[in-house]
Amino acid sequence: MTTTTVKPISLEEFLQRPETKPASEFIAGEIIQKPMPKGRHSRLQGKLSSEINLVTEAAKIAYAFPELRCSFGDRSIVPDIAVFRWQQIPFLPNGEVPDRFELPPDWIIEILSPEQKPNKVIGNILYCLDRGSQLGWFLDPDDQSILVFWPNGTPSLRQDDDSLPLLEGIELDLTVNQVFGWLKMGL
Repeated sequence: MTTTTVKPISLEEFLQRPETKPASEFIAGEIIQKPMPKGRHSRLQGKLSSEINLVTEAAKIAYAFPELRCSFGDRSIVPDIAVFRWQQIPFLPNGEVPDRFELPPDWIIEILSPEQKPNKVIGNILYCLDRGSQLGWFLDPDDQSILVFWPNGTPSLRQDDDSLPLLEGIELDLTVNQVFGWLKMGL
């Protein structure tokens, strides 16, 4: 994760800058570039997004967006997965998905990369929960655990065969072992 120190700029000035690859986030006046996703991160992100969308999209319950920029408050973040309830997606008048999302996701999912500092990533989850998100997951592929966050609640560490909480209305039964089992593609 790279931090760029420049003269202070506003969120709107940050949003006028060209996008970077990997994405940069604007947090507390700092521009922080996310690390390039690696194999485990990419697999978990893709599979989890797909599984959520498989049970939510056709029924118009919710949609999981991978790497979607969400700008609200004084931050612009790019969660690994941003899940929005269908009625929260700010569709354009023609029914298309907009390019700009200026609200927190209903459910934020972050997957720790080796180069990331856990507290910075957890800080983004807490920021979202303070501003309206209803659920946060923090996946750590190294110890194969998921830290679950709720607004105004105590985080819960989930491991092994622990079931994982979802947004109300999403009919998907997942355990921690199932999620990390997706990493074993070669067996």
